[in-house]
Amino acid sequence: MILMSPPCQPFTRIGLQGDKTDPRTSSFLYILDILPRLQKLPKYILLENVKGFEVSSTRDLLIQTIENCGFQYQEFLLSPTSVMTEFPKTGSENPQKHAIDAEKNTEEKKIEPSICLDGNTQCSGKETILFKLETTKEIDRKHQQNSDLSVQMLEDFLEHDIDINQYFLPPKLLQRYALILDIVKPTCRRSTCFTKGYGRFIEGTGSVLQTAEDVQIENIYKSISNLSEEEKITKLLTLKLRYFTPKEIANLLGFPPQFGFPEMVTVKQRYCLLGNSLNVHIVAKLIKILYQ
Repeated sequence: MILMSPPCQPFTRIGLQGDKTDPRTSSFLYILDILPRLQKLPKYILLENVKGFEVSSTRDLLIQTIENCGFQYQEFLLSPTSVMTEFPKTGSENPQKHAIDAEKNTEEKKIEPSICLDGNTQCSGKETILFKLETTKEIDRKHQQNSDLSVQMLEDFLEHDIDINQYFLPPKLLQRYALILDIVKPTCRRSTCFTKGYGRFIEGTGSVLQTAEDVQIENIYKSISNLSEEEKITKLLTLKLRYFTPKEIANLLGFPPQFGFPEMVTVKQRYCLLGNSLNVHIVAKLIKILYQ
């Protein structure tokens, strides 16, 4: 069996989308080059990459290569909540070889935004808080995700009785990035994808958590446009926004409760490792499909 997770940067929505011309794709192209020349082919191949890979020239070359090698394959575009639903089975009754190209879901591609405000503060209700630069498509998607009662609330994945002071967003970040933060509450049933840049960069790296649940977020954002910079920061600080801890991200990725990092691994390094990781439940499901 070959398990592959080639570099995703050539295909991400916030990257240059260099595809085959990106040097980071070279190692994967080398694998595709030597695969047909192997004396003994692997019985199974499982490959994962980001949304965007499925429309790339690299993906087309992958499909061409594995078809020429006699593999049968399935492709999935998945998010972690997809594990709630059974995947379709392969069409062959007694398949000799499989290749599954599983692509993990991220946020939608950027389009011109419009500012939307909504007065409802309960993520678990019928409406979602909309307080920043959003598109209509994003609004609808987040509303549907937070309305899905089959999905656990974020509070089920949070750590308790820990010192969270080091995880609060500093005033400088709030001042600069207030309108592009993806803010969720413990009662929400969604978050964005956490990448290795979480904790260092803001846009497209993961959600932040509003810990002051009694503060009405729409009131904060409606008022800050007419305030001085100092007053804006004061208002935003009342939300008590913090990063998810590495352990909480590991929980969301499906790692077992006993999972942990050695003490010498820094918080920054933990974010990097988790951002390069996968959802455990999804990988387990896909491997199970390979053996069906």
